[in-house]
Amino acid sequence: MPAAIRRQRLPNTVENLNPEVVILSDGFGGEAVIWPALGFNCIGWTCDWQGRQLNLVHQDPALFTHPSPTRSGNPVLFPFPNRIRHGKYDWAGHTYSLPINHGDTSIHGFACRVPWRVVSEGVAEGEAWVTGEYHGFVDNPSTSEQWPADHILRLTCRLNRGRLGFEAEILNPDPITLPWGLGYHPYFRSNWHADFANSPLEIRVQATSSWELENCLPTGKVRPVDKSKDLSQWHSLADLNLDDVLTGLANQPNNNGLLVECGALRYPGGPTLRVLADPVFRHVVVFTPADRASVCIEPYTCVTDAINLEACGKCEMPSGLIESPPGGHFRAEMAWEIS
Repeated sequence: MPAAIRRQRLPNTVENLNPEVVILSDGFGGEAVIWPALGFNCIGWTCDWQGRQLNLVHQDPALFTHPSPTRSGNPVLFPFPNRIRHGKYDWAGHTYSLPINHGDTSIHGFACRVPWRVVSEGVAEGEAWVTGEYHGFVDNPSTSEQWPADHILRLTCRLNRGRLGFEAEILNPDPITLPWGLGYHPYFRSNWHADFANSPLEIRVQATSSWELENCLPTGKVRPVDKSKDLSQWHSLADLNLDDVLTGLANQPNNNGLLVECGALRYPGGPTLRVLADPVFRHVVVFTPADRASVCIEPYTCVTDAINLEACGKCEMPSGLIESPPGGHFRAEMAWEIS
């Protein structure tokens, strides 16, 4: 079968949230499901592995009745990933306040919380893609008082056999400098196929360092990874409880010669899922939700609360916060691959 794109309405009962999704098919039994109205979230990815249909992306049980923008699929975190302390920061002589939406913090940016526009799509031999766009001050006008500069994020989801790529373009349409960070928060299912239900899912994150955290916020100090949480070799997820910000990734490109492995999951003797990204994604959050139905390997271009860490000068290593000049155009890629 050739690659294809189709639309489908989800069984969604929430008012004012368009239930239409875009489904990409690679022609080899693989599909990716993108929900533009839920922050252009990829809420599903299935692919063939040795004749088995793997179901890789977790969906919260309430996704279609009470959807949360950050509990399912692959939430896109922009213009900042994770938390900002007290929802406040200073930039260029101004103090900004953000909505408090997680404890005493603001979390996961703006882009995941509003509908995106589909701006292009296409198919070729063995691949299908769709591009969505989020324009900060246009699609979310209240953020013009909350962020120093306007911002545009275009994201292309590209499906090939055994691979799903996320190609981001960040543009600064403002006449002033844009500070930003980009992150992804994929929820990978703990059980991909019935044949592996009794096998231990293992994780590997080849990071040498960890940001010291207090109440999930970095102090600015960087320490060697604690031995009890050392994931440099394959480790069963069964005995791990993680919500850690790791860095110092092994900077070795994969076989494509472009992307670096941020982390990986596998069933011993079975399939391996690798999370790959451009080296600009220098930090990765590893999170094991309490229900154990999923695990998160989250590539970030900047550390949690980077905009405050930069201002106070407490970082022992670069935070990763990016400053795009007026008219600036930045590209960054992340991908998932099954082998």
